[in-house]
Order: sequence, then structure tokens, then C-alpha cells
Amino acid sequence: MPAISHLWNLTLRDAIHLQKDLAAQVDITTPIDVDAVQFIGGVDVSVKRGISRAAIVVMTFPGLEMVESATARMPTPFPYISGLLSFREGEVILAAHAQLDRKPDVYIFDGQGIAHPRRIGIASHIGLWWDAPTVGCAKSRLTGAYVEPGAEKGSFSPLIDRGEQVGVVLRTRTNVKPVFVSPGHRATFDTARELVLRCTTRYKLPEPIRAAHNLAGAF
Repeated sequence: MPAISHLWNLTLRDAIHLQKDLAAQVDITTPIDVDAVQFIGGVDVSVKRGISRAAIVVMTFPGLEMVESATARMPTPFPYISGLLSFREGEVILAAHAQLDRKPDVYIFDGQGIAHPRRIGIASHIGLWWDAPTVGCAKSRLTGAYVEPGAEKGSFSPLIDRGEQVGVVLRTRTNVKPVFVSPGHRATFDTARELVLRCTTRYKLPEPIRAAHNLAGAF
């Protein structure tokens, strides 16, 4: 049974009200035990011609070898509205996840965790549903302000929204644009950043979501 459960076909007003309620349940004080992680999941969704395609990959950690993947597709159920991505992508992600034989210890989402105007991005929302450690790693900023981090790989700076830290801006490759990392659920800023950095090899994006992105766009 999921840790939380709700309908997905909500009105705009009800979706925002639900986000505010769920945000109060998000845990960003419990660190991920990164050294204990054996399997890590990468989650991404591609939308093409009105069809949402979710992909979840499972990799060993720290070796980052693929051991399993699952996909699902369905008609896109919700319009694109900034800040309400969960209602566009959540249901198809859950459908893909149900097909996995091996559930990861932690998940990285191509999207936001608490770096969201209501502190409940896709990684936080689905993390609550699974009651699992999740991390958001986005290519672009949704909210907040920051000082550009140093040019070297591993450099980072806090992402601040309305006086509150909501994430870190992390350089995963030297002299390459940074990514926006935030805890989703059952993760802290430091352990979210550490996990993303340890999953990054020669590309800007960490391997689990890079593989999920490629798979979501290929079927």
C-alpha cells in the first residue's frame, strides 16, 4: 500500500490545496545513508503528442551498472502548468514503478524536490507516495535565487527562496552549467548533493536520470 494516496484528476484549486497539505509531511531532516545504498533508481518522463512516457532505471551503487528498467505510457492527464508537474507525470511514474521487481534504496528524479514554490516538486510528492528517500536533480531553476558556484566540479552554492534554503546549485562538471539539486523526501541538502555528485561520471547529469531520460524518449 502507498504511504499516501489520492486522486490525480483534480481541479487546479484542489491540486494546489493538496500540495500545501502534502508539503507539511515532507522530511528533509533525515539524511540518506549514502554508503549503505546498494541500488539507486533514476526517474524521468517524456511527453510526446499527448502521450506521457515514464521510465525508471535501477542501477547498482556505487558501480552504476544497469540491473533493471521499467516503462509505462498513458494519455497525458493534466495540462502543463508550472509548479503542478506531479499531476501531469505522477500517475504514469507509479505505473512504471509497479512493474519493477527490485525496488531501489533511493531515487533521483529529473525534476525538483522541495525547490518548488510550495515545497512539493515531483521528487517530494512521489517520495511521499513511496515513503522512500528521493532527490530532485533539475537542469533548470524553478524558484529561488543563487550566486553562481565555482567553476570546478563539486562546487556548489545554496538556492534560496523567500529567505529559506530550498536546494543547492551544483557543478557536476568543470566549466559546465550547474544542476539544481534539492532533497525530495527522507533526504538532506548535504546527502542529496553527495548522492548526485557520486552518480555523475563524464556527463552533466547523474547516470541514473541520464539513462532514464534516454529510455523515456526511446519508446
